[in-house]
Amino acid sequence: MLNKNLKAIRKSKGLSQQELAIKLNVVRQTVSKWEQGLSVPDSDMLISISEVLETSVSTLLGENVIESKADDLKAISAKLEVINLQLAQTKTTKRRILHWLLIVLCVIIAATFAILLELESPYLGWDYSDPETAVLGVTFHSFEWLLVRVAPIIFIGAIIGIFLTRKKE
Repeated sequence: MLNKNLKAIRKSKGLSQQELAIKLNVVRQTVSKWEQGLSVPDSDMLISISEVLETSVSTLLGENVIESKADDLKAISAKLEVINLQLAQTKTTKRRILHWLLIVLCVIIAATFAILLELESPYLGWDYSDPETAVLGVTFHSFEWLLVRVAPIIFIGAIIGIFLTRKKE
């Protein structure tokens, strides 16, 4: 049983006889003899083998270990499918959030322009000899100047973004 278990566990770990031999400081032929049942490792070597293969000595000496390549592939495939679905859902959620943020940005820009049009820049008629009024007037004027020049570019970019992030059916 040791020979079959050793071979099955070594293969499941993806190790060749040579790689296992190097890790155990023996020659490849020794590992081959163990797997063919022509010789048996001593107790110290069994412990070393179990440590290298990350399994217990009782598993090496116990029941037959069945190689389950097909089951492993099915399990990995199922896990990858779940991960792909989660990634797709995350991507869809992020796209939806971005879509709505762009819509909100467009509404804010449009509302700000509507308010500025309605107010007709009342601060331009303020008395700027008062320092507080002058600072406030300059602040409003800077805001409006920047908004009038930058907001249309942002607005157009947001509109394009809305079309690019819309739900595709």
